[in-house]
Amino acid sequence: MEKEMLAIMSIKEGKFDTFMTWFQSDEGMGLRKSVAYPEKTIGGIKPDKSGVMFKVSVHNEEGMKEMVAGKNPIMKAIYEECIAGAHLYDLSKVEL
Repeated sequence: MEKEMLAIMSIKEGKFDTFMTWFQSDEGMGLRKSVAYPEKTIGGIKPDKSGVMFKVSVHNEEGMKEMVAGKNPIMKAIYEECIAGAHLYDLSKVEL
């Protein structure tokens, strides 16, 4: 079942390019595809590059939680090097 989630990550000083290079690599894309639909992801970057935000269409919620928490073995090294903190939120549509 597809679920909308919001991931917000604080990036360690000077590590934005390192994180984004890995995140867009074959290894990073493989991990992203295992938990969500990258083609549906909407991203945002803080102007000072100290953080990123992704609205994600998730198909593997437990895997997404593991990834954002830094517990995924594939992402563990880059997470420890680049991520200062992270939060994950469930999103729900609000009828207007």
